[in-house]
Amino acid sequence: MCAKYAIGVDYGTQSGRSVLVELGTARELATAVKQYTHGVMDEQLPDGTPLPPDWALQHPADYVEVLRETIPAVMRQAGVSPEDVIGIGIDFTACTVLPVYADGRPLCEDEDLKGNPHSYVKLWKHHAAQKYATALNEAAQQRGEAFLARYGGKISSEWLFPKAWQLLEEAPEVYARADRIIEAADWVVWQLCGQETRNSCTAGYKAIYSKKEGYPSRDFLAGLDPRLADTVDEKLSREIAPLGSRAGGLTAEMAETLGLKAGIGVAVGNVDAHVSVPAVGITGPGKMLMIMGTSTCHMLVGEEEKIVPGMCGVVEDGILPGFAGYEAGQSCVGDHFEWFVENCVPAAYLEEAKSKNMGIHQLLTEKAAALKVGESGLVALDWWNGNRSVLVDVDLTGMMLGMTLLTKPEEMYRALIEATAYGTRKIIENYRAHGVAVDELYAAGGIAQKNQLMMQIYADVTGMDIRIGRSTQTPAVGSAMFGAVAAGKAAGGYDSIFEAAADMGRVMDRVYHPIAENAAIYEKLYAEYETLHDYFGRGTNDVMKRLKAIRAAQKQHS
Repeated sequence: MCAKYAIGVDYGTQSGRSVLVELGTARELATAVKQYTHGVMDEQLPDGTPLPPDWALQHPADYVEVLRETIPAVMRQAGVSPEDVIGIGIDFTACTVLPVYADGRPLCEDEDLKGNPHSYVKLWKHHAAQKYATALNEAAQQRGEAFLARYGGKISSEWLFPKAWQLLEEAPEVYARADRIIEAADWVVWQLCGQETRNSCTAGYKAIYSKKEGYPSRDFLAGLDPRLADTVDEKLSREIAPLGSRAGGLTAEMAETLGLKAGIGVAVGNVDAHVSVPAVGITGPGKMLMIMGTSTCHMLVGEEEKIVPGMCGVVEDGILPGFAGYEAGQSCVGDHFEWFVENCVPAAYLEEAKSKNMGIHQLLTEKAAALKVGESGLVALDWWNGNRSVLVDVDLTGMMLGMTLLTKPEEMYRALIEATAYGTRKIIENYRAHGVAVDELYAAGGIAQKNQLMMQIYADVTGMDIRIGRSTQTPAVGSAMFGAVAAGKAAGGYDSIFEAAADMGRVMDRVYHPIAENAAIYEKLYAEYETLHDYFGRGTNDVMKRLKAIRAAQKQHS
């Protein structure tokens, strides 16, 4: 029997990548990456229009470029026949949304809207809708809306309704022109198969949709703003497709562009973190997966739905069919290491890295690894991009305590790594405190694969063994697996994601075990982190928010 293949396309914050995977063996035959042409637009639009603070936009043309460049590239690299590629799946950062016309054309393509920020994609880390999220949360609390508890007590500014409300309030003409407000994941699937399909993952986690209860009621939305009353029926969709289902077949036009066979299965869209769970072989409860990159998402399934304050959400069938899917996360992980090397590393370190023929991250990691636990005297809070879990507050900011005139860059770098580990431990302890088991810990992503120091610190801080996903492209492999499920067993794929996970889920042989003497010191450091976490994050001292307000006011008048 001829081998069969599927393609997974993973859309990240800075780039998109395609992976061609052999079914059964999980061999990755080819990978291609495309950096987004427009990147993250957080200072200005392509025409130079300046953006206010906390904006983060993208251009949808970049997403189509990823398909057109990376899929033909992996087909060329692998040399496989298009006849043997049976399915395609995609995953995306979320909540990443854009306004489009009824035929799927983005509004930002209109000449008169190219200078209007609201016509573009609002990326997941667009935080300028915070005041709308705050108003939504206050209204939901006052009305006793049941949905609020499913999302840890707060709806994030990163999610669909705050972003839609911001669009309505600040650019009503763009809102009126938009026939649909749609997740980028669903928009890309639309480009592939020619029909709109809304996936249950983003609907459940980012658009306050429940399989049992549907969306927030018309009365609730009208109470926020009468113009929002019919948003669900006018701009969204009540037809939600479950994960693992087939959105449609690849169109003839797109098949010709991509070098694939028309009609192959296209899976409904998914979120990068959620799609990774079966790719490491997780098929049941108690096993938490950390997908570590720009940010970190913590994915977990349970037998029943529990209410956990500060979680991003619990969604029935949101990750795996038949389970309650839990999501938590940290908004800033890889992002703040990148911030550090761009802003805080002296020229001598850059020259040393160059002389040793290594990257600056590698040099800093090497130097940080030579330090003893606690030697730097530093402790940091991991809030450089706000806090997603468990405080759900984008107005919190980063902090580092204990610096002196002797503090070195590698000490600061290590303190940032440790801060992200403390944030993960806080999330784990919060789940356990509210009846959700976390018995095993897994990690996936480039950081998990490459940074041994970081993974050992995580093991020491959490006191848990950590297993690492075998692929460096875990979300893309997970998407390929869902593409194979969309194709079905008759075509050489699978009839369920559980079959696919059992056949293709992979972890590395290496397991990181806690080192007892390190863990003992981290207990003391974590206690200090907790004190600072609650002092700055739970209202005792709102200095971070006051400083941010002063900054915003000064920028507005500059």
